[in-house]
Amino acid sequence: MTTHLKMDEIENKGLRKVWSVAEFAKRYRLDREEETRLLKLLGPFASQQELLMNASRAPRFR
Repeated sequence: MTTHLKMDEIENKGLRKVWSVAEFAKRYRLDREEETRLLKLLGPFASQQELLMNASRAPRFR
């Protein structure tokens, strides 16, 4: 089954947020090693979804 899509509907459906990897690491309190790993993997900028799916943070115990 196919449906017709209007270009106006597609373009206005919300843009992906693009973050600086350094800013993302600061905001989510990632250590320097994790920031370096994300920079190698994704480059200096990436979408929020990519960063959230690829970032890992050591658990903080009480």
